[in-house]
Amino acid sequence: MNELTLYYKQTCPYCSKVLHFMQEKDIKVELKSTENDDNRNELIQLGGKPQVPCLVIKGTAMYESDDIIQWFQENLAS
Repeated sequence: MNELTLYYKQTCPYCSKVLHFMQEKDIKVELKSTENDDNRNELIQLGGKPQVPCLVIKGTAMYESDDIIQWFQENLAS
């Protein structure tokens, strides 16, 4: 299994889109809310910006909800 973490914000519609897809496909990864300052700072250190959603794959940041969903479809969805 890949080392995956999804950074999100509860009020972000793009995050909701990704989280909904994950729920539909029963995809489980570590979730970190950027409403927590430590998680937000961690995301900025990893990816250089606070943008969410952000899927961190083995230390590499991937932004954009459609790209994240496509990655899930190609790598995790059954």
